[in-house]
Amino acid sequence: MNSKIEAILAKKGIAPVSELTAYDYPTARLVDEAGVDMILVGDSLGMMMLGFPDTTHVTLEHMLHHTAAVVRAAKNALVIADMPIHTYETPEQALQTARALMATGADAVKLEGGAAKEEHIRAIVQAGIPVQGHIGLLPQKVKEEGGYRMHGKTDEEAAAMMRDMEAVVRAGAFSVVIECTRHSVAAEITKACPIVTIGIGAGRGTCDGEVAVFHDLVGGFPWFVPGFAKPRADIAADITRAVKEYIADVQKPTE
Repeated sequence: MNSKIEAILAKKGIAPVSELTAYDYPTARLVDEAGVDMILVGDSLGMMMLGFPDTTHVTLEHMLHHTAAVVRAAKNALVIADMPIHTYETPEQALQTARALMATGADAVKLEGGAAKEEHIRAIVQAGIPVQGHIGLLPQKVKEEGGYRMHGKTDEEAAAMMRDMEAVVRAGAFSVVIECTRHSVAAEITKACPIVTIGIGAGRGTCDGEVAVFHDLVGGFPWFVPGFAKPRADIAADITRAVKEYIADVQKPTE
């Protein structure tokens, strides 16, 4: 097993795991040097980097390009590459996509879905490729579900999510993201889950770790900030100020 994977698994129940997205070389290098445990090259790059309205426009070519850039920067963190929509419709296609992403130098791949994707995850894992699962809110299904909503709000939904987690575990994933889920449900799933759970919009302290979108963390995408995000900087304002100062300096009359 990859030593980085072993290090993440060893944190289960011992120390919280930190995960952040990064989509380019300088961001990944800064995040890596800051000491984050895992870097996710998320398909959220569709909105953060490419100007798409959601993740459903992201292609495998996009993911390969950005993952390769992140891999060149990351020296310590575990790099996980998201598998974009329509690239893992069957277990065979899932394995083909995973192999392409791993060829960039990534340490693992991530795909959305629980019980419905058990065989897909198993096929990838049996080929020796580590997988991070993803249950709860699935951004790639945003059009099917008519928008973003909290999951696990009913007993039936909570039970279905528990089954999704169990399927991901059976398939051999090393960790699973739990997104936009009722906090008590995320905590119950984490308690029952033998692998590392990573929360986003699932409540602080309910999972074994958390993942955040880099731009949400540093205030780099002011046009939309999720309600659960906690910005810790305002680089958008700093960039605007710097550019305005530059423009003013350029426009100064020469002596």
